[in-house]
Amino acid sequence: MSEVRIAAEPRTEFGKGAARRTRRAGKVPAVLYGHGTDPTHISLPGHELMMALKTPNALLAIEGLDGGKQLALPKDVQRDPIKGFLEHVDLLIVKRGEKVVVELPVNVVGDVIAGGLVSQQLVEVQVEVDATRIPESVELDVTGLEIDTQVLAKDLKLPAGTTLAADEDVLVVQITDATASAGETPEETEAAPAAGEGPATNVEASQSE
Repeated sequence: MSEVRIAAEPRTEFGKGAARRTRRAGKVPAVLYGHGTDPTHISLPGHELMMALKTPNALLAIEGLDGGKQLALPKDVQRDPIKGFLEHVDLLIVKRGEKVVVELPVNVVGDVIAGGLVSQQLVEVQVEVDATRIPESVELDVTGLEIDTQVLAKDLKLPAGTTLAADEDVLVVQITDATASAGETPEETEAAPAAGEGPATNVEASQSE
């Protein structure tokens, strides 16, 4: 994963009012912390930050700081629940060669056998990886998998340099029978009483009593 260079400005005003003013200026309030340093309050350009965060676990090269450039990963991203714009971001300082634990999206590709249905139980998996070499996702190919097949976290083929940090027995994907989830079987449909017959007549009789 390549670094995304982004310029920071120091932030000296705090509170809701100051945060609103920062956002009105097209910037996002942020806090940079980690490696035993005091938290650094900064603001980042909103559009550039939003584009960078479209990539999971984006590696940001924060420039314009007193101590020089810092590499950081987004740790907590707060968005407006209605409009979706960025409200605040916590950034964790990382170093080259350092191992970090992150969550990677699990992308399912391929087609199972006819009549099979992919039921994905885990959309992200926790892994340990070099902070500056985080892959974008884990790919799971389900081509040809048969009904009742289960894929656990330990069965995933992780990218090079990545190790599993989650419970290895957690269920990721299960292949189910598509026909069983479609509702009634033909036999059940044929056996169902016609309108106004059978149980329906009994219900009406009990109501008249």
